[in-house]
Amino acid sequence: MPMQEHLESLRSKHARLEELIQEELHRPLPDQAVITRLKKEKLRIKEEIERLRAACAPKDGVPTH
Repeated sequence: MPMQEHLESLRSKHARLEELIQEELHRPLPDQAVITRLKKEKLRIKEEIERLRAACAPKDGVPTH
């Protein structure tokens, strides 16, 4: 999978995890274990996105956006 497609896939998963967290938080009795698991997975994906972006960044110090 090309790098850009992989990044978009990760961003989509990250957004979906945020939706799931919000859904759980708005339940009458939110399950804190579920929220914690979702937040950890969301953080793992965010770190992977940042790692890939850093690996793709030009070496002259100019950030890519």
